[in-house]
Amino acid sequence: MERTVLLVDEVENVLNSLTRLLRRDGYRILRSTTTSGGLELLRENPDVGVIICDQRMPEMTGVQFLSEVREEFPDTVRIVLSGYTDLESVTSAINEGAIYKFLTKPWEDDQLRENIRKAFHHFELARENERLSAELKTVNAELEAMNEDLERRVERKTREVMYSLEAAQTSQALLEYLPVGVLGIDTDGMIALSNQAADDVLNGGVALAGGLARDLLPEPAYVAYERATGSGGAWSGAIELPGGKVEVLVSDLDGRLGGIGSVMILVTGQVAK
Repeated sequence: MERTVLLVDEVENVLNSLTRLLRRDGYRILRSTTTSGGLELLRENPDVGVIICDQRMPEMTGVQFLSEVREEFPDTVRIVLSGYTDLESVTSAINEGAIYKFLTKPWEDDQLRENIRKAFHHFELARENERLSAELKTVNAELEAMNEDLERRVERKTREVMYSLEAAQTSQALLEYLPVGVLGIDTDGMIALSNQAADDVLNGGVALAGGLARDLLPEPAYVAYERATGSGGAWSGAIELPGGKVEVLVSDLDGRLGGIGSVMILVTGQVAK
């Protein structure tokens, strides 16, 4: 962005000298011989970064002018240039932030140019800080919104997990209290679940879950399981176990529930009666 400086001095020769001096540094230069004209130029050119105003102006002092400028254009860097020193008012204005620096006439060219360069650096640094602060505010707002959304998601997921856990616990409890044996065997032949009734009928009360069907099931029960899985459907019938006759229903779930295995239902003669 082009650096723009506003020069305010009632003496045209002073404005001409400053213009010649600063033009070599590539600044865009605006100039006015009155403070009211300076305000108009500022309103028409919001990109002005540095203002240099003579202290002795006919409408108001340079300090008074720059104090007004601060109210309307607080980002500008304001410099008083004068041939005499009203130290009390200038010092007060500096302390209040109305002006950035006080320079005297006659000026030393290189020193003035260096002060203007530093003033623009100060202006651009403040603008960059404002930009970064605005970006940070936007990022913080986005992060806050993301955190709120994440909290809602976590809360919803937690409720779902708790519901699923409660449902699973309820299902397990119901399964344990069924008067028939229930056995689930996965596609690899491992017993994935068994309720107490199935453990009692098939394994003397010892838990079957976690073992292989071919190793733990009594031969008649395993043959029934193989018949169902071999046919790809279901098998039902009575088998003889040491504890007596048991009605068995084996259903192969392959193709119906994603190929998760088979389920075996066992009904003892006592329950059947």
